[in-house]
Amino acid sequence: MYEIIVKKRDGYQLSTREIQYFIDGYVSGEIPDYQAAALLMAIYLRGLNQREMADLTRIMMHSGDLISLEGISGKKIDKHSTGGVGDKISFILSPLVAACGVKVPMLSGRSLGHTGGTLDKLESIPGMNVSLSPDMFKQVLNDVGMVICGQTENTVPADRKLYALRDSTATISSIPLITASIMSKKLAVGTDGIVLDIKTGSGAFMTQLENSIELCRTMVAVGEKANRTTIGLVTNMDQPLGNAVGNSLEIIESIEALKGRGPDDVMEVTFGLSAGMLVAAGVEKDYQKARIKLQKALESGQPLEIFKKFIAAQHGQSKVCDDYSLLPRGKHQEPFLAEKNGYISKINAYEVGMAVVDIGGGRKKKEDVIDHSAGFMFHKKVGDQITRGEAILTIYGSDSKSIADAKKRLKKAIAIDKEKVSIPPLILHLIDKKGIHPSPFEN
Repeated sequence: MYEIIVKKRDGYQLSTREIQYFIDGYVSGEIPDYQAAALLMAIYLRGLNQREMADLTRIMMHSGDLISLEGISGKKIDKHSTGGVGDKISFILSPLVAACGVKVPMLSGRSLGHTGGTLDKLESIPGMNVSLSPDMFKQVLNDVGMVICGQTENTVPADRKLYALRDSTATISSIPLITASIMSKKLAVGTDGIVLDIKTGSGAFMTQLENSIELCRTMVAVGEKANRTTIGLVTNMDQPLGNAVGNSLEIIESIEALKGRGPDDVMEVTFGLSAGMLVAAGVEKDYQKARIKLQKALESGQPLEIFKKFIAAQHGQSKVCDDYSLLPRGKHQEPFLAEKNGYISKINAYEVGMAVVDIGGGRKKKEDVIDHSAGFMFHKKVGDQITRGEAILTIYGSDSKSIADAKKRLKKAIAIDKEKVSIPPLILHLIDKKGIHPSPFEN
């Protein structure tokens, strides 16, 4: 291990055998944390080439159990988002794509830092089980057409150990390590393809557009090298997505979207990623035609019925789709008021996400308990006109002190100017094996 650390520290390529030795030894406990941390820092500083990244991803993927989807008919396409604020796309996209005949198997995660967690949002629904065995995972997928749950203890254990170490050694923001972490989990499930939502902006993990493009390009290359059709969209996360931010509030907004009443920005990203999934599955070749097909599916009402069936299959109360009072709602509801007239010019998504954490809707540590009822409902977004004393958003929380703390952070997050600002597009680039393209959804 000492020689491997020295080799990467000095900028040389690691062989496939050396990467295998590292992963096997670290997962088994033979290689200690301090040596693994040294190699992670060497990779952080020196990087990995395409072959090393592909090897690391594949070896991590095989560090535990694989989930075979053999015997399940039809194309199976996964979707992954690098995380953001108000990102509830999975709950709308999955039943929408399933309604078009493509199965959607999804292993998701929990909140950490300013980004919300898909599993935490699902657990707002009474009775919802997000810890499924591989057999149950396949059964729900086969019966419903979609499944969303967490990875099992035996799925990619190398990533679980390495991620915890990266989190405590300042080596998280490395494109090779991010790529291997995400793609090893995605490739461990036997899908036919993967669609990536790579966020960029103030609420994204990668705040700079050029870094987001590079991450997306790298992940697409690794996916294609593993013989999975992989398509990536780079999407804007400079302000929260949609109006609802917070676990149960986002579930409500997702159900509203499935009823045809989703916010424009949420639906634009949903249709964009869903169209990518239909193209990846070979159901459609043209992105615009795929979008039309998805719009018709939404209007049919079938995606909402699939979502209800999905909730019931994972032991949740599907009645929440018709009765939102079954979902947790904050005891205290307070408006956050504009202090002057003008136009909303900025809503810093990172600060909004951290403000949700302040009121208990997210985690500062992995052990923290989530308050599913906490969150914000925006009434105004960037570009909207506002008058002094008018509510920009409503805060839902469980105690007045945490709400007061959130208001302090929101004051820093939201800017009001005299002039109206232009709103940038949400879908910035499409990346596939042929290269980087402009958004195919521009009118």
